[in-house]
Amino acid sequence: MIDITVENFETEVIAASMQVPVLVDFWAPWCGPCKSLGPILEKLEVDYAGRFKLAKIDSDQEQQIAAMFGIRSIPTCVLLMNGQPVDGFTGAQPEGQVRAFLDKHLPPADAFDEPQDEVPDPLAAQEDPAAALEKLQQAVAADPANDDARFDYVKALLQQGREDDAKVAFAPVIAKAGVSRKLGALKVWMDAIDSVAMAADVSSAGAEFDTKIAANKRDFDARFGRAQWLIAQQCWTDAMDELLEILMRDKGWNDEAARKTYVAVLEIIEPPKVKVAEGQIPPQDPVLASYRRRLSSVVLS
Repeated sequence: MIDITVENFETEVIAASMQVPVLVDFWAPWCGPCKSLGPILEKLEVDYAGRFKLAKIDSDQEQQIAAMFGIRSIPTCVLLMNGQPVDGFTGAQPEGQVRAFLDKHLPPADAFDEPQDEVPDPLAAQEDPAAALEKLQQAVAADPANDDARFDYVKALLQQGREDDAKVAFAPVIAKAGVSRKLGALKVWMDAIDSVAMAADVSSAGAEFDTKIAANKRDFDARFGRAQWLIAQQCWTDAMDELLEILMRDKGWNDEAARKTYVAVLEIIEPPKVKVAEGQIPPQDPVLASYRRRLSSVVLS
């Protein structure tokens, strides 16, 4: 068990969860149910002998982290694996229910008893990108009206740099881009790629935007161009940071182009929905939650 602060959060939670699941317990000294749940979690960390790591966050002292996770009540526990929240629960659950929660996600105990050279590489177990793409293509072919499947397929093509194939796959639904948030987000992405491709020297475009912005912080055309350049490179958070710079200075600039593009990026990076059992809270990506709050803060200010 380790106490988490802003200073060690990245190392002890995000980075650590790439190696072993991390169960984050949001608590506070005044919280009665927290005092009941805490000893159970600490006991289970010992019983599970390294199968997960317990990280405790005082939600009063570390309000920034609690806000990142959208914590509204305590105790709240969130399980992170490979840097991402995968599940969670609220309230002082009895030991049996916490064990059931852990057993649903953690690797079996005997996996830790295997010789190191026999432990399978988790990356090797993941589906080959080409095979995953083929499945998405088949899903679209089987049901061309399934916009969710088409969104996933086009998104996967763009992620792999196959812009021409993505445009072909997107063509049948391009008319819906104005009324569908998901499909509209894909169009924003492809428009950004096209815009960058038109630059005389793509490699130096970023530096040119930086020079213009340094000379005039209200050069919104340059800021928006830089945001598109970042989107084309799939640098999502950097792109949203640039768009926020526009929004903080002029929310309505260019028919709210910055806000609309920001929302499109949020849609693109939204992780797949995770089913949770009754009484549990759906996990939230802390980065995504943080950028949603930042947008709301700027737009509503």
